[in-house]
Amino acid sequence: MPLANLHRLPDQLRPNLRLVFVGTAASTRSAAVGHYYAHPGNRFWRAIHEAGITPRRYQPSEFAALLELGIGFTDLSKSGAGMDHQIAAALIDVAGFKAKIEMYRPRTIAFTSKKAASLFYGRSSGVISLGRQQRDGSLPEVFVLPSPSGAASGHWTLEPWRELAKWIGS
Repeated sequence: MPLANLHRLPDQLRPNLRLVFVGTAASTRSAAVGHYYAHPGNRFWRAIHEAGITPRRYQPSEFAALLELGIGFTDLSKSGAGMDHQIAAALIDVAGFKAKIEMYRPRTIAFTSKKAASLFYGRSSGVISLGRQQRDGSLPEVFVLPSPSGAASGHWTLEPWRELAKWIGS
């Protein structure tokens, strides 16, 4: 199935969420099944539970239920799908993402990869640190998390996820 024909993930946003997870784009698996972080090798759902962000381990199909916990989801590209390096620059919509953040005003946003953060900030991922970022008065608090993708296993650590959980008071 060509990527252009895959179903894209809907935003899960509403005003004043305590946390919004932000990826670069849906993986091909997530786009195909319509669930965030759906690839079996992705650590996202295990990580948010083990870090203490959620009271139990949710399944990808339950992503909408996290709104009840004050947690939302979006991506910088709502039209692309695949691994970060496969997403065309033209499909990244930083302005659209900033407009959503301004409209919904979450307390904290957490990029689920250094790549997503680098696209947002417009600088190399090599100069972006994991964890809580320097506060910019126009934005909510920002965290950068290591990618939970199985493809990023060499850079995995749960510690920034735990830092986020402590920050949001979970």
